[in-house]
Amino acid sequence: MFPRSFGLLLLFAAGAACGAGVGASDRDSVQPAFAAQVTPTSPAVALTSLEQVYMKVARDVSPAVVSVARDGASGSGFFVRQDGIILTNAHVVENAAQVEIGLADGRRLVGTVLGADPSMDVAVVRVALTDAPVVPLANSDQLQVGQITIAIGNPFGLDRTLTTGVVSAVNRSPKGVQFGGLIQTDAAINPGNSGGPLLDSDGRVIGINSAIFSSSGSSAGVGFAIPINLAQDVVNQLLTTGRIRYAILGVVPSDIYPQLVQQWQLPVSEGIIIQAVDPRSPAAAAGLHEFDIITSIDDQPVTSNGDLRRLLRERKPGETVSLSLVRPPDGRRETIRVQLGEQVVR
Repeated sequence: MFPRSFGLLLLFAAGAACGAGVGASDRDSVQPAFAAQVTPTSPAVALTSLEQVYMKVARDVSPAVVSVARDGASGSGFFVRQDGIILTNAHVVENAAQVEIGLADGRRLVGTVLGADPSMDVAVVRVALTDAPVVPLANSDQLQVGQITIAIGNPFGLDRTLTTGVVSAVNRSPKGVQFGGLIQTDAAINPGNSGGPLLDSDGRVIGINSAIFSSSGSSAGVGFAIPINLAQDVVNQLLTTGRIRYAILGVVPSDIYPQLVQQWQLPVSEGIIIQAVDPRSPAAAAGLHEFDIITSIDDQPVTSNGDLRRLLRERKPGETVSLSLVRPPDGRRETIRVQLGEQVVR
């Protein structure tokens, strides 16, 4: 969600004069309407408590927000450790080994990409600092709909822009997005915001801004952020082991759409349908087949591909889970147990 760099052109309209012209002497004697000194006619309005919250968050957090640039494209990021560890999106760093990091004080540093997980859209970058300003992290599992959200990032190259909104929904798994369990917000998120922090009213990170739904490519009030609790697991694994381990099932899933339900006369309208099963996978060993429909894992509903990914991310390789299935052609319901396998992302 970040654009190629471009210049922002501000256009000023000049009105055409009408009526008779004036000579030089007339022009010298003419005083513009705004020539008299303007003085306030009323006392300054006291700031509201909400305005003071926004201002404090901007002061406290903006120094820790950075720009992340590579190959003429740019996004955002933020420091999570004083030794120069930065969180951003995987799609911001793409396949780069190094990126340019722009600090709030104007410095430009070389950032080394320690690792990235495209399936979670999280990347970890390090710069050579020992005293980086750090943003505190919240517990994203405790989020509630209606809480204040504050996004700070670099939309369209406009550094450290602050926008506000609320938590519109939690645990979103929008169709067409490969990762689930997202925070939905109406705080304006535009190209260049990707990788920046989504904050609560205390200035703590609740998520990493990642995606928007928009027909224009700009904010339409429907943005998504990766919960910080999920991102922390990626950071911890990369910094301790240099790789990321995930539990896998070994299937190719597909969301169930209303058209699919009607066309195939499916017995359920929610779940994910298995398009293919890896013959060497835990799913195959447990007896899963093509066209089986998974409706829950350990009694937690699976309504989309994103739900499946999120629930698997919450488990460790080698764990055993219970899958609730609806099986063709008669729609019988079964529960089977599967020991999860392992996928390694370096």
